[in-house]
Amino acid sequence: MSDSKKTLTLGFGAPVDNDLNSVTAGPKGPVLIQDVHVVEKLAHFDRERIPERVVHAKGAGAHGHFEVTADVTKYTRAKFLSKVGQKTDVFVRFSTVGGEKGSADSERDPRGFAVKFYTEEGNYDMVGNNTPVFFIRDAMKFPDFIHTQKRNPATNLKDPDMFWDFLSLTPESIHQVTILFSDRGTPRSYRNMNGYSSHTYMWYNAKGEHVWVQYHFKTLQGIQNFDGPEADRMRGVDPDVATRDLHNAIVKGQFPAWRVEVQIMTPQQAADYRFDPFDITKVWPHADFPPMEIGRMVLDRNPENYFAEVEQAAFSPGNFVPGIGPSPDKMLQGRLFSYPDTHRHRLGANYHLLPINAPKAAPMRNYQRDGEMRFDGNGGGGPNYWPNSFGGPAPDPSYALPPIDVAGMAARHAYVLGDIDFVQAGWLYRKVMTDTDRDHLVANIVGHLKGAQKRIQLRQTALFHKADAEYGERVAKGLGLDANEVKKLAAMSQEDRVKATEA
Repeated sequence: MSDSKKTLTLGFGAPVDNDLNSVTAGPKGPVLIQDVHVVEKLAHFDRERIPERVVHAKGAGAHGHFEVTADVTKYTRAKFLSKVGQKTDVFVRFSTVGGEKGSADSERDPRGFAVKFYTEEGNYDMVGNNTPVFFIRDAMKFPDFIHTQKRNPATNLKDPDMFWDFLSLTPESIHQVTILFSDRGTPRSYRNMNGYSSHTYMWYNAKGEHVWVQYHFKTLQGIQNFDGPEADRMRGVDPDVATRDLHNAIVKGQFPAWRVEVQIMTPQQAADYRFDPFDITKVWPHADFPPMEIGRMVLDRNPENYFAEVEQAAFSPGNFVPGIGPSPDKMLQGRLFSYPDTHRHRLGANYHLLPINAPKAAPMRNYQRDGEMRFDGNGGGGPNYWPNSFGGPAPDPSYALPPIDVAGMAARHAYVLGDIDFVQAGWLYRKVMTDTDRDHLVANIVGHLKGAQKRIQLRQTALFHKADAEYGERVAKGLGLDANEVKKLAAMSQEDRVKATEA
């Protein structure tokens, strides 16, 4: 095969037909496990770092509780949400996403916001970020995206060309890029930032009726961020500033708290909504789906041992309890596989037995046996198979998820890029940001994007222009690019834009 036309293959040489879209049942999913390509890609990616986490490597954590403040029983049967005033123990881990374990807390990076609820029906994990959206909407792209946030394989240096090449070829990222390069991309502390589920989840009640929900954890300390120069300075002054702040605040009795809210969408609204409600690159506008307060979370106890409690903590978006389930979100579907797969690699097959991960308020009964680091009774002399007639635990059909309609051709369905992919980034720039916010955003982008090749600068700046003309023009001016050329590129299709910048 000539070097001019190299066909991508699977690990054993079979050619790959598509490396951007998972095989789904219909355009909106869910993802089918028969897609051996996405399974191989994610499984290999999960094993690329030993023993450090591939993402979210550096983090801080604390114990606390969640208290219900509103009656939501008409929406969900989850017992920990069943009574106003009910409290549930939680453990929360905050993190930077892309950096290594020794990276600075003030790096420009999304922040992980993971909450483990130790409920009476088992552990429920809400694994989110401090941003309501994400860069990509199909897990097939996740290993590639994270590679561009890491280090160049030749130089072992952070590489603006890698970073912006991928983003400029992935227009769906424009909303998250705009958030990341605002001051929200450098929170002053973990206490002074919001948390979001980003993904959509299912809530279902005792009647089997379901709705779709998104979670918001609103900081009661107020949002505070570093601007770009402050963040740069803090990397040298105190690279552990957020870790130190969380620990010291709790020691002083200044217990951080968050108001927990949800947005709720009915299946009927989802079917007719103006964009895909399961697309993680977009928010649900509050005017359409007003947030509703459901509880309050407080962190009031520091870990006694960092490694045992923070480093060994393992969260998974697939850890559900009755009353809560997944949605067809393609990115979520990939995470349901990838997170526990990563934990089995990093911590071992029995990572769920570690004290920080084990359920506290519910028994653990199953037929999983043996494996390295099995340090409980391993099921004793009871049966290790089902069905059995020796009194072993039995499935209970009453806990089944409500059925949802899934239809469509099993294929790699690509999202059709349209103006809707740029609308929310434009709203954020024009309607949400202040003049100061916009000044900082442009300065932060220019300071980073200037390190990339001109052809990549042009492609990316055209995407900013598509979100908002002024936005693109200001970035172009900061980079010394021809504003008319950027405007012309913005009017092209993505395919033509790439061809024009490669010519």
